[in-house]
Amino acid sequence: MNMYRSETLPAQRVPVAIIGGGQAGLSMSWHLKQAGIEHLVFERKRCFSEWREARWDSFCLVTPNWQCRLPGFHYAGKDPNGFMLRQQIVEYLDAYIANFEPPVLEGVEVTRLWRNPEGDFSLKTSAGDFIAQQVVLANGVYQVPIIPRSAERLPPHILQLHSSNYRNPQSMPPGATLVVGSGQSGCQIAEDLHLAGRQAHLCVGRAPRSPRVYRGREVTDWLTESGYYDIPYENHPQKATVREKTNHYLTGRDGGREIDLRQRALEGMQLYGLFKGVEGSRFLFEPDLTRNLAEADRSYNNIRELVDKYIHDQGIAAPVEPPYVPAWTPPHDPVELDYEAAGITSIVWAIGFTPDYRWVDLPVFNGRGQPVQRRGVTPLSGVYFLGLSWQNTWGSGRFADVGKDAEYLLGHIAKLVSSGEPRAVAA
Repeated sequence: MNMYRSETLPAQRVPVAIIGGGQAGLSMSWHLKQAGIEHLVFERKRCFSEWREARWDSFCLVTPNWQCRLPGFHYAGKDPNGFMLRQQIVEYLDAYIANFEPPVLEGVEVTRLWRNPEGDFSLKTSAGDFIAQQVVLANGVYQVPIIPRSAERLPPHILQLHSSNYRNPQSMPPGATLVVGSGQSGCQIAEDLHLAGRQAHLCVGRAPRSPRVYRGREVTDWLTESGYYDIPYENHPQKATVREKTNHYLTGRDGGREIDLRQRALEGMQLYGLFKGVEGSRFLFEPDLTRNLAEADRSYNNIRELVDKYIHDQGIAAPVEPPYVPAWTPPHDPVELDYEAAGITSIVWAIGFTPDYRWVDLPVFNGRGQPVQRRGVTPLSGVYFLGLSWQNTWGSGRFADVGKDAEYLLGHIAKLVSSGEPRAVAA
């Protein structure tokens, strides 16, 4: 049952508090409810608010619908190999809530979390105080939009948006748009503008790219079947650094396809290297466009090689495709652009978010402010994280496998509930 609260509640005790009502928090709630463990979910807005409010009109999944497998509620629609649009995603998530009616307090923000002298955890919220024996931090890592300080040097007539506030080309002012950031959001927004006939300029960072279909099958199918998506991060060739990587860019638009920025450049999209700053009426860029495009292609070809190896090792009959040949190479690496002369009237900052854990007063972070955890379990008994990127595997922060991580945490939570041992003790 959803319980939107605006009034102050009396102090309450709860065995488990889940902070965050997105796919991670509600996956945890599903498992706890199945196990009969009392709990509350605290959501400062509305459940799945990011999916409702922070996606553009043409947004769609980049992974096939069949990978929407929240616990107890796998995708059962008519298009498992398709890519749900934003409204369809929201409908799927609303149906998930209705399916098991989690105990959610919507509109309740947790403003402080700390360990009290009794060894439990105190939560100060916008609706009163709570005490929990165990706490799951499932509020995600997409909280504070990143806008560089150099944005302050731009004149007020240039519209500036974070990618979470972009909606469609028609809502942008007449003129050209600079999109800063070439992760999934940046590339898809630049394409959205480009396909609408708008002049798009894109700052290309170091995000990798991925093939969509290769050797007769969706690459997601190959990587799932081969077990690649099940590799724990500590066994991954890139080890823990994989957690720092930007998601590969591609799209589910038009039935799913690759994004080849070189081809878009041939069609008129203007590409630059990393955004460096603003000086007068000029944008400044790093001279690394050629290198960044090459790095993205290297990632693209590495994925192809993984699939090739799997096909060879398993003796699978699959069509052979020719090597990738770049459609375009930059004649030079541009290092500046006069935005007035180029007619740029708007900027979309697509350089991500930072997490906000300022309200958490617990010793569960390292010197960089990052969670210290192993598969979501922290050194402080009774405190857990859920929904982090590569918390365990590629699918940890996604619809695909966040439920598996929640099930793993259930074992730890249930053990403490049954033992009755003190919660807030260093593990």
